[in-house]
Amino acid sequence: GNHTLLTDFVLSGLSSRPELQHLLFFTMCLVYSMTLFGNLLICMVTVHPTLHMPMYFFLRVLSLLDISTASVVVPRMLVNLLAEDRSISYTGCVTQLYCVVFLAATEWYLLAAMAYDRYVAVCSPLRYAAIMNTRVCLSLVLLCCCSGNVVSVVQTAWVFTLSFCGPRRINYFFCDIPPLIMLSCADTSLYEKQIISATVLVILTPFCLILLSYACIISSILKISSAESRHKTFSTCSSHLTVVTLYCASGTLIYLQPKSSNSQDTKKILALIYTTVIPTLNPLIYSLRNKEVKEVLIRVM
Repeated sequence: GNHTLLTDFVLSGLSSRPELQHLLFFTMCLVYSMTLFGNLLICMVTVHPTLHMPMYFFLRVLSLLDISTASVVVPRMLVNLLAEDRSISYTGCVTQLYCVVFLAATEWYLLAAMAYDRYVAVCSPLRYAAIMNTRVCLSLVLLCCCSGNVVSVVQTAWVFTLSFCGPRRINYFFCDIPPLIMLSCADTSLYEKQIISATVLVILTPFCLILLSYACIISSILKISSAESRHKTFSTCSSHLTVVTLYCASGTLIYLQPKSSNSQDTKKILALIYTTVIPTLNPLIYSLRNKEVKEVLIRVM
C-alpha cells in the first residue's frame, strides 16, 4: 500500500560494459543504415512496371514494416549507448511497446497473407489474376493492420494495468512485454497465461497456416515436369520460408515463457534478431534469390 508508483523507467541497453558502448554504437549504426537503405531500395524497385504482381506489393509493405520496426527500436538504443541518462518516460514506454507489438503482429499476419499469395500462384496459376486482384491485396493488408492493432491495444493495455512499484530498471534495450511484467509487484500468473495464448494466436497459428500453404505448394512443385520451373518456384518460396522460420524461432522463445528463468541476455539477443537483424536480412533474402528483382535492381542502379 505504501509503494511509490513509477513515472519513468530506465533501459539498461544491450550491454552494461563501458568499453563496448562505442563499438556497439557504430555496429548498430551500420546495421540500421543497411536496414534503411536495403528496404527503401526494395520499395523503389518493386514499384517498377515490370514488378506489378501481388507478391511484390506484399514485399513492399513488408519492407515498410521492417523500416518502421527498426526505427521504433534502434534510434532510442543508439542514444542510450552514449547517454548517461537512459530513462524513458511512462508514456514513451507505452508508445514504444504499442508500436513494437503492432508492427510485429501485423508482420506475422502479412507473412501468412504472402504464403496464401504463393499458394494461389503455384496451385491455381490460371485463376491467380482473378483471385489476387488489387482489391483483395489491399483488403488483406488492411486486415493485417487492423488485426495487429487489436492485438497491440489489448496487450499494451493489459501490461500497463499492472502495478509497477520498483525497481524501475528494465534489463532490456526497449520496452517489451517480458521485461516489463518482471518489474510488476502484482500477481502476473494470469497475464502470463494470457501472453502465451496471444503468442499462439499471433505467431503459431499463422505459422501453421504458412506450413499448410507450403505443404500444398511443395506438392504442386513436385508435379512440375520442367526442372528449371521447379527450381524457380521453389527458390521464390524458400525465401519467404526462411524469413518465417527466423521470426518464429525468435518470437516463440521470447514470448512462450515471458517470466522464465532463461538468461535475460539470451532474450536480448533474440529480440535483437527480430527487431534489427531480420529487417536487415529481408532485402538481401528477397533480392538475391529473385531473378526479376535483381534484373530491375541492376537497371535502377
